Amino acid sequence: MPQREDAAPVIESRDELVAYLEAGSKPPSAWRIGVEHEKFGFYQDGFRPVPYEGEIGIRALLEKFATRFGWHAVYEGENIIALNDPSCAQGGSITLEPGGQFELSGAPLNDLHETCAEVGRHLEQVREVANPMGMQFLGLGFSPKWTLAETPHMPKGRYKIMANYMPKVGSRGLDMMFRSCTVQVNLDFSSEADMVKKLRVSLALQPIAAAIFANSPFTEGRPNGFQSFRSEVWKDVDNARAGMLPFAFEDGMGFERYVDYALDAPMYFICRDGRYIDATSGTFRDFMDARHPARPGGRPAIDDWASHLTTLFPEVRLKRFLEMRGADGGPWRRLCALPAFWTGILYDAASLEAAWSLVRDWTDEERQALRDAVPTHGLKTPFRGGAILETAREAVAIARQGLKARTRRGAFGDDETTFIETVEETVQSGLTPAEDLLERYQGIWRGDINQVFLDNAY
Repeated sequence: MPQREDAAPVIESRDELVAYLEAGSKPPSAWRIGVEHEKFGFYQDGFRPVPYEGEIGIRALLEKFATRFGWHAVYEGENIIALNDPSCAQGGSITLEPGGQFELSGAPLNDLHETCAEVGRHLEQVREVANPMGMQFLGLGFSPKWTLAETPHMPKGRYKIMANYMPKVGSRGLDMMFRSCTVQVNLDFSSEADMVKKLRVSLALQPIAAAIFANSPFTEGRPNGFQSFRSEVWKDVDNARAGMLPFAFEDGMGFERYVDYALDAPMYFICRDGRYIDATSGTFRDFMDARHPARPGGRPAIDDWASHLTTLFPEVRLKRFLEMRGADGGPWRRLCALPAFWTGILYDAASLEAAWSLVRDWTDEERQALRDAVPTHGLKTPFRGGAILETAREAVAIARQGLKARTRRGAFGDDETTFIETVEETVQSGLTPAEDLLERYQGIWRGDINQVFLDNAY
């Protein structure tokens, strides 16, 4: 949130930035799972996007949600822009993405049973409030019907700055902001060495996850030629702050190296006195050196650093935890399956080692080639004389073993492997969710894109 000029002491050295990240280290007993997922709102009448204003707009939806369930409203000026869950001591919020995508930022929870229950409870509450307003929500990776001009804009200061800046640094930034949806998993690390190993494994396997969860084959009412158009869009958004982070595989990788990367990334904004100041004219290093053009002589506080870290968009993002950012939005089962995939791989020592053995000899060029080809070819992407489907099957098997080893049981005695089953179905069939959608579009839907709203609404 925007802060006063005198809200906190200024950062005195780069060491404080490193210490901020290192403070995220925690013992395995304290590791948690956090899931964030975005979804498109639409009116049942005409499958139109939902604007912010109006009696049945996004603002009204947030207000009704707060009243019905006791969530605390967060305002920017006179506009309600988010909700915080007061019943959850660990956090949990609902936020708005630039085009009105409705996002649950889940609390850090103990296991997948709790995580999936949270997702299910949230979707039930959304339906309870939205359906009487003639509104539903869609789980896909990219808006299947609306043009950029038809897509509404949410009244958040940071998004205005980003929308002005994005076309200067890439051709797809506005598509990313206004027309894409993702599901993201946030996971912990125990030390710098553990962070580095998990970062390397998850970066290498991120294209595999993107293929398994590919779910955005339509744009503006017709097939777009991709299985994950959302992933394709990210290839040309802002390469100064996105991508596969090849430096993460170099000797000496650690918190300091990531800090240097973040220091030299252009900023988006500085928050002061309740307003967002355009800071795209300089880097965080400029701000540290009191020579940022947007704030001459000014220096950052630690909240500025935390905020800046959220504006970096690599395939895996480091904050005080690791964020897996490579998957398309999807239906309820896959919202639970993505955290199952990554938790099984990263939260069991034997599975993490097995995954590292799987990817450790991949080159920078191979990792980048996978990243570039997966949006088009999905699980059929060529790799080392075969296709990545076989690698995906190995990764999913590793995840299952990791989940089984965790022995976390739900209310009915089932362990966490139940949540990986939908992913296993995908790799067994070799068909991505996008290919299933395309088959229906060309078959029983008879080319009617509106059917995707009827079949895939939550």
